[in-house]
This record gives sequence, structure tokens and C-alpha cells, in this order.
Amino acid sequence: MAKEFKFKGKTLEEIKQMPLSEFAKLISSRERRKLLRGFTDAEKRLLLKVKEFKEGKRKKNIKTHCRDMIVIPGMIDLMIYVHSGKVFMPIQIIPEMLGHRLGEYVPSRQKVSHSAPGIGATRSSAFASVK
Repeated sequence: MAKEFKFKGKTLEEIKQMPLSEFAKLISSRERRKLLRGFTDAEKRLLLKVKEFKEGKRKKNIKTHCRDMIVIPGMIDLMIYVHSGKVFMPIQIIPEMLGHRLGEYVPSRQKVSHSAPGIGATRSSAFASVK
């Protein structure tokens, strides 16, 4: 039997029915402050796209640059494409992401792997014989 998801003692259905101000009381202080201060214009546009997608008015993917947007209950079970600085990367919003930011799940930096230096890369390689 699958374990039922609970967030701070509340079930997923209870959280989805909560107003945003009640949900804000369940998350950490930094995220609570961001929610209670209100959303920016870009975040409001993202929430509008989420609402249209849930209602079936929007068929296209939801893409956003708002990496600092808090995951709220209305976003659960959606696929949102978040900009990594180079490309839009898809993330599936699951209940465990509640109260976190979208940017936490999309890395903006990649591992740097250097190859061997080429000819002319160092002073000593200038005198090496070229084959």
C-alpha cells in the first residue's frame, strides 16, 4: 500500500483547498515572507498560465524565467519548463516540492570538464614537434 502524502500534518486534498495565506503559515519564514508580500508581475503571469492550463484553455507548455517562484498547491501535477540560463528544462511538479523554489530543481551551472591542452596552449608546447 502506498504511503499517503502529508505536508506538516495536512493531506494533499486539505492543502489544495487552503487559501494561500493559510498555506503560507505552513512553510518556512523566508518563503512565507515572499508569499505574503505578493507576487511580481512575471509571477502573476505564470500563475495565470497555470490557471488557464488547469481549466483547459491553454494547450501549450508553460515556460517561465521565474526561478524564484515558490511552488504552491495549484501547481501540483503540472509540467513547467524553467529557464536554466541557456535552455528551458522541464520539471514535473510533485507534492514534495511544496514550499520550495522552482530554481532549486533546475541547475544553472554545469560541470566543467577540460580536455588536454592543445598546441600553443603553453610556452613549452610551442617547441614540440608538430606531426
